[in-house]
Amino acid sequence: MSERALLDQLNVSRETIERLEKFEEVLLKWNPRINLVSKSSLTDLWQRHIVDSVQVFTCVEDAGESWVDIGSGGGFPGIVVAIMAAERSPKTRVTLIESDQRKSAFLRTAARECGVSISVLTERIEQAVPQNADILSARAVADLDALLEFSQRHLAVDGTAVFPKGVNWKKEVDKAAQRWRFDVEPITSLTETEAVILKIKGVARA
Repeated sequence: MSERALLDQLNVSRETIERLEKFEEVLLKWNPRINLVSKSSLTDLWQRHIVDSVQVFTCVEDAGESWVDIGSGGGFPGIVVAIMAAERSPKTRVTLIESDQRKSAFLRTAARECGVSISVLTERIEQAVPQNADILSARAVADLDALLEFSQRHLAVDGTAVFPKGVNWKKEVDKAAQRWRFDVEPITSLTETEAVILKIKGVARA
């Protein structure tokens, strides 16, 4: 299925697509300088990164008042979440945690150019002030065991974590279950049939 068909399936409006196109433009301008995404994935940027991040937002029924994206890097899914929330959940405050100063500068620029509001914390995830997030997201940051450690610091007690994972997601869940208790719902990815978005609640040490 083409990325445009996927965006239609996810009910993404024309205005939001225009903001996503602006984000693509900013990313392509910055990428040669600070390597936000791999060169090999640039030819498939929409399917592999943008649509993949859109579905992270749409798999949550309510984006809540506070959405925190950790290890935001090139803005996936953080900037895409902010673009989606601007139309669908204006009450949601979006915070991105990124330790690299140059990537943080990119994230602030991208948000400004796309006309969306975010906060960027240029800090290490494990050192940032606990965020008490309603929703916590992370993409290609760490294995699930480490992500649950970050969740315990930054996710509200009744919050939801959403973590895209690839073909080995079951192994990650099994490994994490040795140290953690959690409820997990795997949602099949629209962009890659063997990948999932893990929707997690009730994180606690085992």
